Amino acid sequence: MPTIDLNTLLRPHILTLTPYSSARDEYTGKEGVFLDANENALGSATAGPYNRYPDPYQALIKEKLAPIKGVRPGQIFLGNGSDEPIDLLIRATCRPGHDSILIMPPTYGMYEVSATINDIRQIRVPLTPDFNLDVEAVLAAIEPDTKIIWICSPNNPSGNQLSADAIRRVLEAATHSLVVVDEAYIDFADAPSWTTQLDQYPNLVVLQTFSKAWGLAALRLGMCFASEELIAVLNKIKPPYNISAPTQALALEALDHVDDKDAMVREILAERAVLAAALRALPIVQHVYPSDANFLLVRFDNARAVFDYLIDQQVIVRDRSKVKWCDGCLRITVGTPAENAVLMSRLQQFQDVGRLTEDTGAVTH
Repeated sequence: MPTIDLNTLLRPHILTLTPYSSARDEYTGKEGVFLDANENALGSATAGPYNRYPDPYQALIKEKLAPIKGVRPGQIFLGNGSDEPIDLLIRATCRPGHDSILIMPPTYGMYEVSATINDIRQIRVPLTPDFNLDVEAVLAAIEPDTKIIWICSPNNPSGNQLSADAIRRVLEAATHSLVVVDEAYIDFADAPSWTTQLDQYPNLVVLQTFSKAWGLAALRLGMCFASEELIAVLNKIKPPYNISAPTQALALEALDHVDDKDAMVREILAERAVLAAALRALPIVQHVYPSDANFLLVRFDNARAVFDYLIDQQVIVRDRSKVKWCDGCLRITVGTPAENAVLMSRLQQFQDVGRLTEDTGAVTH
């Protein structure tokens, strides 16, 4: 089993940092006369008991989430979306102007944004043209001061899962780096989560989210799974009360409805298949990429014209044409059956207008 020395991975001042001690750190009980946190004892200016600070470590959520994910509560960090642990991992390990991270375009843009904000150099090793991990190139590009390797699987924007064997090779070789597997879309994939491998790979970090399968994007609640030692570091450097009380309450409620989440996933997968088949039948569609997510990457004859037409029709998709290997591609989220029907109707209209202008000799799309 690979080993990793967290002391050599973390920035030196993080090792000696004295974290902020909140009122809820000093007294963790639920009963008493609370005069310690300078809260408004009279209540809230709106409905609901929001005058008290929330649990800074979200213990109830972690206790309920741990058996669902097959991990220990101490292996869970909850953040303000996945973006918070992305930023915290960089800040905990990377020295500005010195260390690097490795990303694999096309991929989720916040790895690069967070690194740039923190003045961290980025090594880019593109995925292969069919959106697979180029293992040999990745291993050759890792430097002694590469602190984090970011792997998005299922990948955004391509939608496919990356090879488990390829990821395992990176984990076993990168013994001086964290390997972060971002699984925002894992619920839509027919494969086990990498959370099952946390105890085998101490350099492994797994990101998930409540935004996609759980349908809780408005809550901004992300999950980070790692060794207890690394989770303790993230808790040490996070803002004191990073997850609000309403978010915690709604997340706890959602965790009592795993069956509802699973039912939504099955419905989305069924509708994804229907939508993919309908798109493939359109002559203006060149290719619909295989997807393990709740979206489809689709290459069109004239993607920008299609995108602009859909916008005019108030059907909003993402233009990914300027992203590596995605020229001519739009990313389309799987909507409700009614929403997908509107999309297909507008695409058919676009195609029909193009044929009409061709027949009349006018300028085409």
